Amino acid sequence: MLLKKVLLLLLIGSHVCIGINAQSKEATISYVKKMNLWKRIRSEQMRAMVPEFRTTKHNLLIADSVMLYTTIPETEEMNAFGGENGGGFGGRMASMMAAMDGDLYKNFNTGTSLQAIEQMGRNFLISDSIKKQPWKISGETKTILNYPCMKATMKQKGGFGSFFGMGGRERNPAATPNTDTTRVNRMPAEIEVIAWFTTAIPVPAGPDNFGQLPGVILEMSIDSGTVVYTATSIKKEVAVKEVKPPKKGKPVTRDEFRKLMMEMTRRFSNNAGDAPPPPNQ
Repeated sequence: MLLKKVLLLLLIGSHVCIGINAQSKEATISYVKKMNLWKRIRSEQMRAMVPEFRTTKHNLLIADSVMLYTTIPETEEMNAFGGENGGGFGGRMASMMAAMDGDLYKNFNTGTSLQAIEQMGRNFLISDSIKKQPWKISGETKTILNYPCMKATMKQKGGFGSFFGMGGRERNPAATPNTDTTRVNRMPAEIEVIAWFTTAIPVPAGPDNFGQLPGVILEMSIDSGTVVYTATSIKKEVAVKEVKPPKKGKPVTRDEFRKLMMEMTRRFSNNAGDAPPPPNQ
């Protein structure tokens, strides 16, 4: 079975129908990210406060051993919460979600990442290491945007990061279990992530914090479609000078920022009244 998977990977990597050239490690990929906000909400009253889906657009710039994942700014028309400064629960939720959309830079040679995030009027630079993700590669294949792709799956712990599609976040074991099932469905202890990647672009990159596969991820589904990423276009070129680490913000570690977000979501829940508790409670 292992030999079969290796042979399939080699076949995909050597596929000539898409004209792979010497610049196969350079690419500009556009994605659409669609999140089902009602998936964990049972209360009709709460559902009336937020749209069922939130859709955002992103670009992934790849230049050999580095990548930059960015969010295309939303216009008021695109913003499902009714504009940047929308009030009430929806406005606060929009503000919190926007914080997850900061530019993410990765250097695969050094195994490090740097993410710029704005939250509560403050800018942060979150430093982290690129952590291994427990993917299992299957023999299933399909074509996405004329690129032959292979399926990979993994299980990850449910929690704040998985709910927002950040990748690699874990539930807080010290958190008090949420017993109020009349308003929200509790995050499962473990969720499935399904990815489709292509070795035609042999860089371990992907949307948000997902990657660590033999090629770039072009499509992905988290928690049975709670969050879905879909590549909409691929250019085999990149503006190399734009693939650089962000510089604006106070340097913090990932753990320090996670604690900050936990505190913010607690306040968010308390102030929102009928707002759902943090996803990892």
